[in-house]
Amino acid sequence: MEEFLKREYSLSKPYQGVGSASSSHWELMGDAMVTTDQVRLTPDKQSKQGAVWGRLPCHLTDWEMQVHFKIHGQGKKNLNGDGLAIWYTKERMQKGPVFGNMDNFTGLGVFVDTYPNEEKHLEAQKKRYTPRTQRIFPFVLAMSWGGCNAMVRNLKQDTFLFIRYVRRRLTVMIDIDGQHEWRDCLDIPGVRLPKGYYFGASSVTGDLSDNHDIISLKLYQLTVFRSQQEQEEEEEEEEITIPSVDNFEFLKFGLVDDGMSGIAIFFAVLFSMLGLIFLIVIGLVVYSHWKENRRKRFY
Repeated sequence: MEEFLKREYSLSKPYQGVGSASSSHWELMGDAMVTTDQVRLTPDKQSKQGAVWGRLPCHLTDWEMQVHFKIHGQGKKNLNGDGLAIWYTKERMQKGPVFGNMDNFTGLGVFVDTYPNEEKHLEAQKKRYTPRTQRIFPFVLAMSWGGCNAMVRNLKQDTFLFIRYVRRRLTVMIDIDGQHEWRDCLDIPGVRLPKGYYFGASSVTGDLSDNHDIISLKLYQLTVFRSQQEQEEEEEEEEITIPSVDNFEFLKFGLVDDGMSGIAIFFAVLFSMLGLIFLIVIGLVVYSHWKENRRKRFY
Protein backbone atom coordinates (compact mmCIF):
# COMPACT_ATOMS: atom_id res chain seq x y z
CA MET A 1 0.00 0.00 0.00
CA GLU A 2 1.34 3.40 -1.01
CA GLU A 3 0.15 6.80 0.17
CA PHE A 4 0.20 10.20 -1.49
CA LEU A 5 -0.58 13.49 0.23
CA LYS A 6 -3.54 15.21 -1.46
CA ARG A 7 -2.97 18.90 -0.82
CA GLU A 8 -6.35 19.96 -2.18
CA TYR A 9 -8.02 18.05 0.66
CA SER A 10 -5.44 18.94 3.32
CA LEU A 11 -5.17 21.84 5.76
CA SER A 12 -1.84 22.84 7.28
CA LYS A 13 0.38 25.81 8.14
CA PRO A 14 0.62 28.57 7.10
CA TYR A 15 -3.14 28.26 6.30
CA GLN A 16 -2.70 30.54 3.32
CA GLY A 17 -5.99 32.17 2.32
CA VAL A 18 -8.14 30.06 4.69
CA GLY A 19 -11.22 32.01 5.63
CA SER A 20 -10.41 35.01 3.48
CA ALA A 21 -9.57 34.04 -0.11
CA SER A 22 -12.14 32.49 -2.42
CA SER A 23 -9.32 30.49 -3.99
CA SER A 24 -8.68 28.61 -0.73
CA HIS A 25 -9.78 24.99 -0.55
CA TRP A 26 -11.07 25.58 3.00
CA GLU A 27 -13.81 27.78 4.38
CA LEU A 28 -14.47 28.98 7.94
CA MET A 29 -17.84 29.13 9.64
CA GLY A 30 -19.17 30.68 12.85
CA ASP A 31 -16.62 31.65 15.51
CA ALA A 32 -13.72 29.78 13.90
CA MET A 33 -10.61 31.86 13.26
CA VAL A 34 -7.12 31.37 11.85
CA THR A 35 -3.97 32.15 13.84
CA THR A 36 -0.34 31.52 12.98
CA ASP A 37 -0.35 28.23 14.90
CA GLN A 38 -3.79 26.73 14.39
CA VAL A 39 -7.33 27.01 13.15
CA ARG A 40 -9.26 27.67 16.35
CA LEU A 41 -12.75 26.24 16.01
CA THR A 42 -13.90 27.71 19.33
CA PRO A 43 -12.15 29.81 21.98
CA ASP A 44 -12.35 28.98 25.68
CA LYS A 45 -15.58 30.94 26.03
CA GLN A 46 -19.20 30.01 26.55
CA SER A 47 -21.73 29.52 23.74
CA LYS A 48 -19.31 29.48 20.81
CA GLN A 49 -19.62 27.44 17.65
CA GLY A 50 -17.20 27.14 14.76
CA ALA A 51 -16.13 24.92 11.88
CA VAL A 52 -13.78 24.60 8.94
CA TRP A 53 -14.99 22.85 5.79
CA GLY A 54 -13.32 21.70 2.61
CA ARG A 55 -14.74 23.18 -0.57
CA LEU A 56 -13.90 20.21 -2.81
CA PRO A 57 -15.81 16.91 -2.72
CA CYS A 58 -13.55 13.88 -2.27
CA HIS A 59 -13.76 11.14 -4.91
CA LEU A 60 -11.00 8.87 -3.60
CA THR A 61 -11.71 5.17 -3.14
CA ASP A 62 -9.22 4.52 -0.34
CA TRP A 63 -7.97 7.30 1.92
CA GLU A 64 -6.44 8.16 5.25
CA MET A 65 -6.98 11.33 7.27
CA GLN A 66 -4.42 12.33 9.91
CA VAL A 67 -5.72 14.97 12.31
CA HIS A 68 -3.36 17.01 14.47
CA PHE A 69 -5.46 18.70 17.13
CA LYS A 70 -5.33 20.25 20.57
CA ILE A 71 -7.99 20.67 23.26
CA HIS A 72 -7.09 22.87 26.22
CA GLY A 73 -8.58 25.40 28.57
CA GLN A 74 -8.89 26.79 32.08
CA GLY A 75 -11.75 24.52 33.14
CA LYS A 76 -11.06 21.80 35.68
CA LYS A 77 -11.87 18.13 35.09
CA ASN A 78 -15.56 17.64 34.18
CA LEU A 79 -15.93 21.43 33.97
CA ASN A 80 -15.04 21.70 30.32
CA GLY A 81 -16.73 20.99 27.02
CA ASP A 82 -17.88 19.94 24.65
CA GLY A 83 -15.35 18.49 22.20
CA LEU A 84 -14.79 18.47 18.46
CA ALA A 85 -15.78 16.37 15.47
CA ILE A 86 -14.16 15.34 12.20
CA TRP A 87 -16.61 14.93 9.33
CA TYR A 88 -16.92 13.22 5.98
CA THR A 89 -20.47 14.13 4.98
CA LYS A 90 -22.74 14.92 2.10
CA GLU A 91 -23.70 18.25 3.67
CA ARG A 92 -21.29 21.06 4.53
CA MET A 93 -21.37 24.49 6.23
CA GLN A 94 -24.49 23.69 8.26
CA LYS A 95 -24.78 24.87 11.88
CA GLY A 96 -26.42 22.58 14.39
CA PRO A 97 -26.34 20.85 17.79
CA VAL A 98 -23.95 17.99 16.93
CA PHE A 99 -20.57 19.49 17.83
CA GLY A 100 -21.53 22.55 15.82
CA ASN A 101 -22.85 20.61 12.81
CA MET A 102 -26.37 19.75 11.72
CA ASP A 103 -28.36 16.90 13.23
CA ASN A 104 -29.37 14.00 10.94
CA PHE A 105 -26.27 14.41 8.81
CA THR A 106 -25.43 11.99 6.00
CA GLY A 107 -22.01 10.40 6.24
CA LEU A 108 -19.32 9.79 8.83
CA GLY A 109 -18.69 11.67 12.06
CA VAL A 110 -15.78 10.92 14.40
CA PHE A 111 -16.25 12.69 17.74
CA VAL A 112 -13.74 13.61 20.42
CA ASP A 113 -16.28 13.98 23.23
CA THR A 114 -14.84 15.69 26.31
CA TYR A 115 -17.88 16.08 28.53
CA PRO A 116 -20.58 13.58 29.62
CA ASN A 117 -23.70 15.71 29.45
CA GLU A 118 -26.96 14.97 31.25
CA GLU A 119 -28.20 12.55 28.61
CA LYS A 120 -25.05 10.45 28.88
CA HIS A 121 -25.31 10.45 32.66
CA LEU A 122 -28.85 9.08 32.36
CA GLU A 123 -27.67 6.38 29.99
CA ALA A 124 -25.02 5.30 32.48
CA GLN A 125 -27.55 5.27 35.32
CA LYS A 126 -29.78 2.96 33.27
CA LYS A 127 -26.84 0.55 32.94
CA ARG A 128 -26.86 0.90 29.18
CA TYR A 129 -23.12 0.18 29.19
CA THR A 130 -21.32 -2.73 30.81
CA PRO A 131 -18.25 -2.08 33.01
CA ARG A 132 -16.10 -3.13 30.07
CA THR A 133 -17.54 -0.49 27.76
CA GLN A 134 -18.52 2.19 30.27
CA ARG A 135 -17.44 5.51 28.81
CA ILE A 136 -14.79 7.46 30.64
CA PHE A 137 -14.51 10.95 29.25
CA PRO A 138 -12.86 12.25 27.13
CA PHE A 139 -14.08 9.65 24.65
CA VAL A 140 -13.38 9.17 20.94
CA LEU A 141 -16.48 7.90 19.15
CA ALA A 142 -17.26 7.05 15.53
CA MET A 143 -21.00 7.68 15.32
CA SER A 144 -22.59 4.84 17.35
CA TRP A 145 -20.22 2.06 16.26
CA GLY A 146 -17.78 2.11 19.14
CA GLY A 147 -14.78 4.03 20.39
CA CYS A 148 -12.10 4.34 23.03
CA ASN A 149 -11.20 6.39 26.06
CA ALA A 150 -8.64 9.10 25.33
CA MET A 151 -7.42 11.68 27.86
CA VAL A 152 -6.69 14.45 25.39
CA ARG A 153 -7.18 17.67 27.40
CA ASN A 154 -4.35 19.99 28.43
CA LEU A 155 -1.55 17.71 27.27
CA LYS A 156 1.93 19.08 26.70
CA GLN A 157 2.64 16.72 23.80
CA ASP A 158 0.93 16.73 20.41
CA THR A 159 -2.30 14.78 19.96
CA PHE A 160 -3.31 13.00 16.78
CA LEU A 161 -6.33 11.19 15.39
CA PHE A 162 -6.03 8.78 12.48
CA ILE A 163 -9.00 7.80 10.28
CA ARG A 164 -8.44 5.24 7.54
CA TYR A 165 -10.98 3.96 5.00
CA VAL A 166 -9.60 1.05 2.96
CA ARG A 167 -11.45 -1.77 1.24
CA ARG A 168 -14.62 -0.66 3.01
CA ARG A 169 -12.94 -1.04 6.39
CA LEU A 170 -13.01 1.90 8.79
CA THR A 171 -10.12 2.18 11.24
CA VAL A 172 -9.70 4.88 13.88
CA MET A 173 -6.48 5.20 15.88
CA ILE A 174 -5.02 7.78 18.27
CA ASP A 175 -1.59 8.98 19.32
CA ILE A 176 -1.81 11.02 22.52
CA ASP A 177 1.09 9.73 24.63
CA GLY A 178 3.91 11.49 22.81
CA GLN A 179 5.52 8.15 21.90
CA HIS A 180 4.81 8.38 18.16
CA GLU A 181 2.83 5.15 18.36
CA TRP A 182 -0.72 4.66 17.12
CA ARG A 183 -3.17 3.03 19.54
CA ASP A 184 -6.19 1.11 18.25
CA CYS A 185 -9.52 2.78 18.88
CA LEU A 186 -11.95 1.32 16.36
CA ASP A 187 -11.83 -1.18 13.51
CA ILE A 188 -15.02 -2.02 11.59
CA PRO A 189 -15.30 -3.98 8.31
CA GLY A 190 -18.15 -3.59 5.86
CA VAL A 191 -18.44 0.20 6.05
CA ARG A 192 -19.82 1.67 2.84
CA LEU A 193 -19.17 5.38 2.31
CA PRO A 194 -20.19 7.12 -0.92
CA LYS A 195 -17.72 9.20 -2.90
CA GLY A 196 -18.14 12.93 -3.39
CA TYR A 197 -18.57 13.90 0.28
CA TYR A 198 -16.83 16.76 2.09
CA PHE A 199 -14.27 16.77 4.89
CA GLY A 200 -14.63 19.17 7.77
CA ALA A 201 -14.08 19.78 11.48
CA SER A 202 -16.38 21.51 13.94
CA SER A 203 -16.82 22.26 17.62
CA VAL A 204 -19.26 23.88 20.05
CA THR A 205 -19.19 25.16 23.63
CA GLY A 206 -22.11 25.70 25.99
CA ASP A 207 -22.06 26.70 29.63
CA LEU A 208 -18.65 25.01 29.76
CA SER A 209 -15.88 25.64 27.27
CA ASP A 210 -12.41 24.85 25.91
CA ASN A 211 -10.09 25.94 23.14
CA HIS A 212 -10.63 23.47 20.28
CA ASP A 213 -7.77 23.76 17.80
CA ILE A 214 -7.07 22.04 14.49
CA ILE A 215 -3.36 22.23 13.71
CA SER A 216 -3.55 20.16 10.54
CA LEU A 217 -5.80 17.89 8.51
CA LYS A 218 -3.71 15.80 6.13
CA LEU A 219 -5.48 13.53 3.66
CA TYR A 220 -3.57 10.76 1.92
CA GLN A 221 -4.70 8.82 -1.11
CA LEU A 222 -3.94 5.14 -0.59
CA THR A 223 -3.01 2.92 -3.49
CA VAL A 224 -4.07 -0.57 -2.45
CA PHE A 225 -3.38 -3.76 -4.37
CA ARG A 226 -6.54 -5.62 -5.37
CA SER A 227 -6.74 -9.03 -6.93
CA GLN A 228 -8.53 -9.43 -10.27
CA GLN A 229 -11.45 -11.07 -8.48
CA GLU A 230 -11.77 -8.14 -6.05
CA GLN A 231 -11.70 -5.67 -8.94
CA GLU A 232 -14.39 -7.58 -10.82
CA GLU A 233 -16.62 -7.81 -7.73
CA GLU A 234 -16.34 -4.07 -7.08
CA GLU A 235 -17.12 -3.26 -10.71
CA GLU A 236 -20.23 -5.46 -10.61
CA GLU A 237 -21.58 -3.88 -7.43
CA GLU A 238 -23.88 -0.91 -7.64
CA GLU A 239 -22.50 2.52 -6.81
CA ILE A 240 -22.79 3.39 -3.12
CA THR A 241 -25.20 6.29 -2.68
CA ILE A 242 -26.18 5.92 0.98
CA PRO A 243 -23.74 5.31 3.87
CA SER A 244 -24.25 1.93 5.50
CA VAL A 245 -22.57 -0.79 7.55
CA ASP A 246 -22.85 -4.52 6.88
CA ASN A 247 -24.25 -6.53 9.82
CA PHE A 248 -24.96 -3.37 11.80
CA GLU A 249 -26.78 -5.33 14.53
CA PHE A 250 -23.54 -7.04 15.51
CA LEU A 251 -21.91 -3.66 16.20
CA LYS A 252 -24.17 -2.79 19.15
CA PHE A 253 -21.52 -3.35 21.75
CA GLY A 254 -22.00 -3.89 25.45
CA LEU A 255 -25.69 -3.02 25.64
CA VAL A 256 -27.66 -4.55 28.50
CA ASP A 257 -31.34 -5.27 28.08
CA ASP A 258 -33.37 -2.56 29.83
CA GLY A 259 -35.65 -5.23 31.26
CA MET A 260 -32.81 -6.74 33.26
CA SER A 261 -31.36 -4.76 36.14
CA GLY A 262 -27.85 -5.07 37.54
CA ILE A 263 -29.17 -7.06 40.52
CA ALA A 264 -30.99 -9.47 38.22
CA ILE A 265 -27.83 -10.01 36.22
CA PHE A 266 -25.87 -10.62 39.42
CA PHE A 267 -28.30 -13.30 40.65
CA ALA A 268 -28.46 -14.89 37.20
CA VAL A 269 -24.67 -15.29 37.21
CA LEU A 270 -24.70 -16.45 40.85
CA PHE A 271 -27.32 -19.14 40.27
CA SER A 272 -25.54 -20.28 37.13
CA MET A 273 -22.33 -20.75 39.11
CA LEU A 274 -24.18 -22.58 41.92
CA GLY A 275 -25.83 -24.83 39.35
CA LEU A 276 -22.45 -25.64 37.82
CA ILE A 277 -20.98 -26.42 41.25
CA PHE A 278 -23.99 -28.67 42.03
CA LEU A 279 -23.46 -30.62 38.80
CA ILE A 280 -19.76 -31.05 39.58
CA VAL A 281 -20.53 -32.36 43.07
CA ILE A 282 -23.13 -34.83 41.69
CA GLY A 283 -20.60 -35.95 39.12
CA LEU A 284 -17.96 -36.58 41.79
CA VAL A 285 -20.43 -38.58 43.92
CA VAL A 286 -21.48 -40.75 40.97
CA TYR A 287 -17.84 -41.28 40.01
CA SER A 288 -16.96 -42.21 43.59
CA HIS A 289 -19.78 -44.82 43.75
CA TRP A 290 -18.77 -46.23 40.38
CA LYS A 291 -15.16 -46.52 41.45
CA GLU A 292 -16.13 -48.19 44.74
CA ASN A 293 -18.34 -50.74 42.98
CA ARG A 294 -15.63 -51.46 40.47
CA ARG A 295 -13.11 -52.04 43.25
CA LYS A 296 -15.47 -54.51 45.00
CA ARG A 297 -15.92 -56.54 41.82
CA PHE A 298 -12.18 -57.25 41.79
CA TYR A 299 -12.42 -58.77 45.28
